[in-house]
Amino acid sequence: MENVHQAAEEDDLYSGYNDFNPAFYSEFENDVGFQQAVRTTYGRRPPVRNVCIVFVFVTREPLLDLPEEKLKLLEKKINTLIEESCMAQSTGNLQLALDKAKEAHREERALVKQREQSGSADHINLDLTYSVQLNLANQYEKNEMHPEALSSYKAIVKNKMFSNAGRLKVNMGNIYYKQKNYHKAIKFYRMALDQISNAHKDMRSKIKHSIAVVFIAMGQYSDAITSLEDIMSETPNITAGFNLILCYHAAGDREKMKKAFQKLISVPLGISDEDKYIPPNDDTSSKMVIEAIKNDKLSQMERDLKARAEKYITTAAKLICPAMDASFASEFDWCVDMVKNSQYVQLANDLEFHKAMTCLRQKDHNQAKEILKTFEKKDSKMKSAAATNLSFIYFQEKDFDQADKYADLAMSADHYNPAALTNKGNTVFVKQDYEKAAEFYKEALRNDSLCTESLHNLGLAYKRLNHLEEALDCFLKLHAILKNSDQVMYQLADIYELMGDRQQAIKWLMQVICVTPTDPHVLAKLGKLHNDEGDKSQALHYYSESFRLFPCKIDVIEWLGVHYIESQFFEKATQYFERATLIQPTQVKWQLMEASCYRKSGNYQKALETYKEIHRKFPENVDCLCFLVRLSTDMGLKEVQEYATKLKKAEKMKEIREQVDVQILQLDCLFLQPCDSNHSSGSSRGERLSAKMRSLTVSNEPYEADSQKELDASYMDPLGPQIERPKTGAKKRVDDDDDFGDEELGDDLLPE
Repeated sequence: MENVHQAAEEDDLYSGYNDFNPAFYSEFENDVGFQQAVRTTYGRRPPVRNVCIVFVFVTREPLLDLPEEKLKLLEKKINTLIEESCMAQSTGNLQLALDKAKEAHREERALVKQREQSGSADHINLDLTYSVQLNLANQYEKNEMHPEALSSYKAIVKNKMFSNAGRLKVNMGNIYYKQKNYHKAIKFYRMALDQISNAHKDMRSKIKHSIAVVFIAMGQYSDAITSLEDIMSETPNITAGFNLILCYHAAGDREKMKKAFQKLISVPLGISDEDKYIPPNDDTSSKMVIEAIKNDKLSQMERDLKARAEKYITTAAKLICPAMDASFASEFDWCVDMVKNSQYVQLANDLEFHKAMTCLRQKDHNQAKEILKTFEKKDSKMKSAAATNLSFIYFQEKDFDQADKYADLAMSADHYNPAALTNKGNTVFVKQDYEKAAEFYKEALRNDSLCTESLHNLGLAYKRLNHLEEALDCFLKLHAILKNSDQVMYQLADIYELMGDRQQAIKWLMQVICVTPTDPHVLAKLGKLHNDEGDKSQALHYYSESFRLFPCKIDVIEWLGVHYIESQFFEKATQYFERATLIQPTQVKWQLMEASCYRKSGNYQKALETYKEIHRKFPENVDCLCFLVRLSTDMGLKEVQEYATKLKKAEKMKEIREQVDVQILQLDCLFLQPCDSNHSSGSSRGERLSAKMRSLTVSNEPYEADSQKELDASYMDPLGPQIERPKTGAKKRVDDDDDFGDEELGDDLLPE
């Protein structure tokens, strides 16, 4: 009622309208005709009364709001919702896509209902209904709501008003395949195949391929082979041909694999020649057009198809001639010949390269070198890759001159090859020219900032040069790239230890333990650092863990034995020295430590027996004879005099040896002075004599002596000499399902 207004009865809405202001007086007063008209009109007017007048303002509806136009507008809204749903799916927002699809379905149901109520059911847009229901089913499937998707697809398929809806049984088969309900998947694929005429060969081929894939998943290779052979005889394609080779491989039929391989390499890709991207003339507009289409989506699809075909052919060749087969070389040569006579002639070099890498993995270095040397006359890229691998092979064989030669050859073929530069740096590194090696590593990094081999080796070179800050910077950068590399973290710990920051070293070693918790060498290193910090309890914990995982590490055994002696747990210490005696039976000190533990624990009889056994093995050991004399005296044994006599002889022999050592030392000093041509031979004889005499000496250091220096000298870090050896940058070809690419051939260089 907001547009309805009621006037009060006591008010006259027209009061004052008859009042005349003289100021508005005009010449109409003298106009006879006008005055006559006014009098005549006034005379015909009805008398004025006070009445109740109601004014109602009604807004007129526009033309668009007529019933049919409203329905058209609703159809447009539904189409917009479908488009928004599809766009949301394309951007990965699956939930929004589903919500839009549901809203479109609700609006479409309301539209159909209005059509039926208005009597225009004949005008229902079946295409719109089909689009709405199909989009909803598709969005259910994308959101992995499989029961709802199947229900929606069934509703479409059962609707006889939708032509060609039977094809959607392929989608239903896909859902059953995802649910691993393979029998139902095959059933719906075959039902869809029956409803597609032979005129649609491509679609029938795709459905047959889906059936073959399901048979492969079920392990029914013979049925899969039947479907794939049918495809290759009618509409051959790369994927079906490759899957056929896989099925023959699973069935163990190598001869049929060869036939299928021949069909595979003869499948036309339908890709035009690359020459179409070469402008025919210097016309600027033509160049702009070619540049525009060179990287468009269609060109990218063509490149992807070609790359996938090359991958399938390469993998198929590897399956036909497995590396462990006796006829590997001949089979591979057959594959190479077939490829050379096909449209994929450029793959022949990659297959040859793979053959060389396979020989290298089989430790057949000679055959690998022969194959790689044939690439010296190939294009620069292949030549550089082959020379890089040859450099690596010779480096592993310790033939550093040849390694250096082929590293130079690889660099000359491709000076921007980071692997070649890394190999060159390695050959210089082993010659101890660390400054020059660092320059090669830095140049490799300038060409490839993510070359981890060069960055690692650069850090090693800086360590050798004692540039610890620069080495630390290298390994921190490497850690940012290889966050979970225990080797890199160990290097950081080692550098911090060299810089005297044990706390940081411990921090990084703890991170190493998080990655490799069962590495006994890292645990021993942690024990050593805690011991240097004075934390004996933590040192005992890590040394004990190291011994538990690897009970043959002498420095760990020695520390534990000495620790328990200092703690007065002699029985516990005895167990560790017994273990050390088993590991190093020719080292008398472990047996002396064992006997001493018996003696200090009060088990004198066991100590005496142990000393006697030591004396039997090492009759000239002075320490053993001293303790035998002492124990025999304390126990009142009659062998005292015998041991005392032997002790005197042993001490005298020891004095003689010491005198000889002094004389040899003086002789060595004389040989260091300038002399005649006999210097070399005399020095050699002196060195041999010195070595021979020293081999006769027996360690007479008491077991209580501090062994920390020996622990440091005998310690080998968990990564072995890797922290002192450069990491090779040589590359190899990958032997997997991916395209041929570069990959590290080896880890850090191993010790001799």
